[in-house]
Amino acid sequence: MHSGDIIQRFIFEHHPIRGQIVRLNATYQAVLKRHDYPEPVQVLLGEAMASAALLSATIKFDGSLILQAQGKGPINMLVVESTSQRHLRGLVHWSGDVDSDRLDAMFGGGNLVITINPAGGKERYQGIVELGDQGFADAVERYFLRSEQLPTQLWLAADGTEACGLLLQHMPGQAADTDSWNRITTLGATVTPQELLSLPAQEIVHRLFHEEDLRLFTPEPTSFRCSCSIESIESVLRMLGYDEVKAILREEGKISVNCEFCNQHYEFDEVDTEQLFAASSTFHVPPTRH
Repeated sequence: MHSGDIIQRFIFEHHPIRGQIVRLNATYQAVLKRHDYPEPVQVLLGEAMASAALLSATIKFDGSLILQAQGKGPINMLVVESTSQRHLRGLVHWSGDVDSDRLDAMFGGGNLVITINPAGGKERYQGIVELGDQGFADAVERYFLRSEQLPTQLWLAADGTEACGLLLQHMPGQAADTDSWNRITTLGATVTPQELLSLPAQEIVHRLFHEEDLRLFTPEPTSFRCSCSIESIESVLRMLGYDEVKAILREEGKISVNCEFCNQHYEFDEVDTEQLFAASSTFHVPPTRH
């Protein structure tokens, strides 16, 4: 049996190479159960979630990493967010039949956008690469090579129940070691999707690299968590302004907001909105006439 939803990090002691294995089960299922995705979309979303978890674990930061793929095919948008606390959420917008597992057929072309959004109002970073047609792992590898100049190899697997991935990466700021990189990535390439989906992370590491001197770190748990909240919705309404919110209420009778990530429903009536703006000194609320 494997050991839950984890990210297992490791480094090669005598080579400037690091590795990570991610396994998502309950985290993946929590995302899938909120929408009725067709099987190819389930697999794609699982690969994207594994990718986002692996990418965020390569960065020392407080904030979130957002992976977004956009196109003009049956799938027009995919978004996955992974925070520095290893919380994940994701969703896909699609229409019609998605009956191919090729990225170019799914998205009809398009781009992969990776955004690093630090907490505390610090400047965010964004990189963009073409999705291509070789699979999600290939697009992520090209992102690292073009945006970070870091040789990276990635292997992904998802089956609607488990989503897993293995990442090998040359460590930043270290002198190149082509011979060890080629040898270790060749060993990594022998992993099969079935092994990724069925074996514990430490067993995969041992099978692939038992002749190497490795240091394994304590596994880090991952979980599904959505960042939506009543406070964030109220903040959006304040930004719209009192007059705009009142106009919506007159037309709709109430304000309804659904979070696409978690399907949480928020609803505001006239009393709620009056209290909302009355509680904020930033906005002037006309007195109620009796």
